Amino acid sequence: MAKKIDGKALSRKVLAELKEETEKLMEKGITPRLAVVQVGHDPASDIYVKMKGMACKRVGIASENINLDEKISYEEFKKVIDDLNINDSVHGIMIQLPLPDHLKKKRIMEMISKDKDVDGFHPYNHGKNLLKEPAFIPATAKGIIDLIESTGEKIEGKHAVCIGTSSIVGKPAALMLLNKHATITMCNKYTVDLAHYTKQADIIVVAVGKPNLITADMVKEGVIIIDVGITRLEDGRIVGDVDYENVSKKASWITPVPGGAGPMTIACLVENTVTAAKKLNNLE
Repeated sequence: MAKKIDGKALSRKVLAELKEETEKLMEKGITPRLAVVQVGHDPASDIYVKMKGMACKRVGIASENINLDEKISYEEFKKVIDDLNINDSVHGIMIQLPLPDHLKKKRIMEMISKDKDVDGFHPYNHGKNLLKEPAFIPATAKGIIDLIESTGEKIEGKHAVCIGTSSIVGKPAALMLLNKHATITMCNKYTVDLAHYTKQADIIVVAVGKPNLITADMVKEGVIIIDVGITRLEDGRIVGDVDYENVSKKASWITPVPGGAGPMTIACLVENTVTAAKKLNNLE
């Protein structure tokens, strides 16, 4: 039976350490500040923004939610980001997704200063990560690595299968694992015979949003499972992409949903904000 990788407990540990770092910065007159830009009121986004604000408060950093009308023009939106970029009191900027269709996500992400891009989505930071050079790592990808390493298991030499190829989770997670010297297989919705690959995996990272995509017959004994998928069923239950009840009987370690990758994503976002405050004040 698998051991649970408790993302809530690990995130509390990370936030406690960040609180100590923040207190030291405040002694120097520096208060890390995160600006969260949200367009409209998507119910799920409202919850995520609230949780991020609570995490910031726990650490002692300042946060503000800038909520914009969903009909805002591209030019007006750019003005908001430009103002945040030149505001020395703001150290981290993140844009809460999803965005309305008329605001092209790629162009929007490139607006943010690379030095304040705490989500790690700017092409500059993606490129630096590819070269294994210091840069902001996307929060979910960083959280995935922290979750795996918290088990005490080595990543080096393991075969990791990543299912889902988004630029937010799948691709950066695969790159981080590659940088830790794992052997990587990437799968997507067009992959033929997915089970052929998952049965070979020592580590599976799945971020698709399809309940029960990974079943017990698709994994080998002792696999480590990081389930980033999240879906709310008609009966109100929140589930991941893995058949947790049955897969956990074969896995060595597994993240629950909720309570796994989600809390660590938020903790790593806060960590990136503290790091940005240090860098922008020439302390790192």
